[in-house]
Amino acid sequence: MFDADDLGRTEALFAVGNGYLGLRGNVEEGRDRYAHGTFINGFHETWTIRHAEAAYGFAHTGQTIVNVPDTKVLRLYVDDEPLLLSVADLVAYERTLDLADGVLTRDLVWRTPSGNRVRVRSRRMVSFTQRHLAVYTFDVTVLDAPAPVVVSSQVINRQDGLDEYRTKPKSGGVPDPRRAWAFEERVLQPILQWGGGDRAVLGYQCTHSGMTLAVATDHRIETENEYEVLTQVEQDVAKHVFRIRAQPGRPIRITKTVSYHTSRNVPARELVDRCRRTLDRVLDEGVEKQFADQRGWMDAYWARSDVEVEGQPELQQAIRWNLFQLAAAAARAEGTGISAKGVTGSGYGGHYFWDSEIYVVPFFVYTSPVVARNALRFRCTMLPAARDRAQEVTQRGALFPWRTINGEEASAYYAAGTAQYHIDADISYAVSKYVQATGDEEFMAQDGVDVLVETARMWADLGFWRGNGADTFHIHGVTGPDEYTTVVNDNLYTNVMARFNLRRAVRAVTELERDRPVEHARMVARLGLVDDEVLEWSRVADAMAIPYDANLGIHPQDSSFHEREVWDLRNTPADKRPLMLHYHPLVIYRFQVLKQADVVLALFLQGEYFTAEQKRADFEYYEPITTGDSTLSGIVQSIVAAEVGYHALALRHFHESLFVDLADLHANTADGVHVASAGGVWGALVHGFGGMRDDVPELSFDPRLPDAWPSLTFRLTVRDTRLLVTVRADSITFAAETGDGAAVTVRGRRVVVDSQDPVTVLLDGQGPRLEGEPGAAAPPGTHRADGTVITASVPHDTGSDS
Repeated sequence: MFDADDLGRTEALFAVGNGYLGLRGNVEEGRDRYAHGTFINGFHETWTIRHAEAAYGFAHTGQTIVNVPDTKVLRLYVDDEPLLLSVADLVAYERTLDLADGVLTRDLVWRTPSGNRVRVRSRRMVSFTQRHLAVYTFDVTVLDAPAPVVVSSQVINRQDGLDEYRTKPKSGGVPDPRRAWAFEERVLQPILQWGGGDRAVLGYQCTHSGMTLAVATDHRIETENEYEVLTQVEQDVAKHVFRIRAQPGRPIRITKTVSYHTSRNVPARELVDRCRRTLDRVLDEGVEKQFADQRGWMDAYWARSDVEVEGQPELQQAIRWNLFQLAAAAARAEGTGISAKGVTGSGYGGHYFWDSEIYVVPFFVYTSPVVARNALRFRCTMLPAARDRAQEVTQRGALFPWRTINGEEASAYYAAGTAQYHIDADISYAVSKYVQATGDEEFMAQDGVDVLVETARMWADLGFWRGNGADTFHIHGVTGPDEYTTVVNDNLYTNVMARFNLRRAVRAVTELERDRPVEHARMVARLGLVDDEVLEWSRVADAMAIPYDANLGIHPQDSSFHEREVWDLRNTPADKRPLMLHYHPLVIYRFQVLKQADVVLALFLQGEYFTAEQKRADFEYYEPITTGDSTLSGIVQSIVAAEVGYHALALRHFHESLFVDLADLHANTADGVHVASAGGVWGALVHGFGGMRDDVPELSFDPRLPDAWPSLTFRLTVRDTRLLVTVRADSITFAAETGDGAAVTVRGRRVVVDSQDPVTVLLDGQGPRLEGEPGAAAPPGTHRADGTVITASVPHDTGSDS
């Protein structure tokens, strides 16, 4: 049944979108809500960041996604009484997000104050086949007695009007940096409004960013009852009001088709014409064709993307919900990035972060390569802004922003934001994985190589040489993925990924010169590349400083990490989590404590450079001091736990990641779905339990199937072949569903899979098995290399009695 106390979470969980347009799962009536939301990827307003104490090079332009005009409202009145779910007498209520066709459906029976039962059924869809289209159907049938029925279909500019009663949403509580900036002035300036017949149009321009928007609606009513239609169009609202004299058993159907178009520079009037073309096409084709086309698109998506866990129906449903979220966040994002919350909420301001390339793009590389290509091409279009940013921080090459929408750095806190230079390597990593899996050398020659060259230049310029017997190359003053340890020297993740970036750039330039000399010459000319640069990149990569503590037998997260004391997480009160909402950053920075796995992520992404013994030692050290305050952490912890043998722990971390939104484990699902975590769920299944690695062009497999799972099945698209992979306790089977086949490696044995018959390889177990969990990172009495003792403690509660 309907639960008014759970509105925030359900609005995110029942959101529908296609990567361009997203509709939160607000109820049709519009009054009961946590946060109204209709979002278009990349459509944003800018604002001046006001630093209390400014300094040269600080980010100066904030960017925040705009809540565009809301078309979801279909308000019902029977006998002049409104349907308001929080107080309604509901005989039946059910809402369903069908993952097979991407349609949100709601069915209810309402007993009105006069005792008349009314059946209401609605459908809501954002089209995957028509990028700018949303479709609503609203069916009403009175069951017991004749009654006047009114359906008010509305478009409301909530960004500036807030809601139809001009009341402000509630706010308060602990300041949370994960939430979006709230505007205090008008954002959407009305440019035009028009209504006639069944259609209404509104056009706007953002006050500061200058972006333009048009939204248009068409309406159709089908009923044997008598009715009349009234239309009202103003600057911030458009209404089609249907007044029906309803008879029992005579259904009423209202169909509402909506088109949104946006632009950075095209006038709103031109966008209106585009909206009209979209709606005219739907009029010609019919609405049911849109639903049929949606089902066809989804069928193809699941054929490429589904992951099946035998005998685990609850897990299976949760897995598919997460995979659906990836499509909703990115499938039609074309020309924009993949934001942290997709188009399900305003959390993180609609910004794009490094985790898109590490956790989301790999999923699309192996399931929907065209989506991965679009996401990477968008990053390539940001290269000019990245060059400008590098100059601002006195570097050569290009430095991509840690968080952005329009290409400019939007992080006002440089220590945990701008200092994460590793984003350059993360983007380069994604470019490399895409080209390796698809063979898209055209993309590399035209776009990818520019990113690799400019980021390699940045790394070579950022670091410095230091001689101590043999010369080594160091990178100082950076922050890794772990935001609880900032502005450090020789962060292991950063150095390892920079080394990869440099070597990949050398390889790309060399291969381009060998295989495409004409395009190589063009690249050299446009980038001003000289041979000495490429030689220097190789030298820098080979001499990169990789921290290692021989005394503890592990890789420190940075060169001074072990000089800190350990935060005693096991004795930290639950009401003090997450740490970032209860402790000043300076308190956190003084300790060995992680927001998310940092070294452990390096063990996964660059696993070929670490031995099995090193991986286990590193994992066992960092696992007890990783808070999991980031939704990204459990993913890679699960993958590496599975590899080194902590099978039960791997499954626990996987469950936490799988249900992070469905169970609202971080208490912020209301702000939007954690898209990178959803991508990581796929990664944990395929890389963790499926044991797939793609360090070399031929995929390799070393599975770690959980004991309770009879089998795990997933698909991987490599070049022109889609492989169906099935892991069982004693075997792994490959079949080519499409294409000519591929060669893979299973625990060192090369296997050729052709297009004719499946190939099964027997397995001797599922890798090492370690019981329990790692103990304390530094057990009492552990000594540093200098003889001092590492201690563990919890910072005192400043609000307690002393």
